[in-house]
Amino acid sequence: MILLELLWSFFQIGLFSIGGGYAAMPLIQRQVVDVHPWLTMTQFADIMAIAEMTPGPIAINSATFVGIQVAGIPGAIVATLGCILPSCVIVMTLAYIYYRFRGLKMVQGILAGLRPAVVAMIASAGISLVILAFFGQRALPEDLSGIDCIAVLIFASGFFILRKWKVNPICVMAGAGVLGVLLYSVFP
Repeated sequence: MILLELLWSFFQIGLFSIGGGYAAMPLIQRQVVDVHPWLTMTQFADIMAIAEMTPGPIAINSATFVGIQVAGIPGAIVATLGCILPSCVIVMTLAYIYYRFRGLKMVQGILAGLRPAVVAMIASAGISLVILAFFGQRALPEDLSGIDCIAVLIFASGFFILRKWKVNPICVMAGAGVLGVLLYSVFP
């Protein structure tokens, strides 16, 4: 019975957590702390911290960790499947519809309209990350005196290397990490 409750709870979380893992946190808390008192608030906070630290989507990581806490390995499997099942069904349905009707002018028009919106969303996220990297937690200041010159130097170097020599991005990230450790230890 507990496995069915885990499956249903995380199915609901996977279905209604539009917006990513952070949007799923209140839903997960409601299910595992309030509706089903499987965890205390302290345990929930600990699990969310671990889910954020580990690689992978937060909602899936938390489903796995909650499942293990509640019902061991079978609970982890069931909770994780419950969390990913709605997305799988939706994506498979959309893929079927796309392949079935991809030749229609209306579908091509929809996709052509979505491309600029997707580029805008990616650009917005990129600009937010650049501002965060250059200015820290504060928003873009009126004067540029608070700019992190080391971050700008590392960014410019990485951007130049990527565009000029088409180096593997993993190598650029590793180099940026080493350069950051060196520069920030010399110029704190």
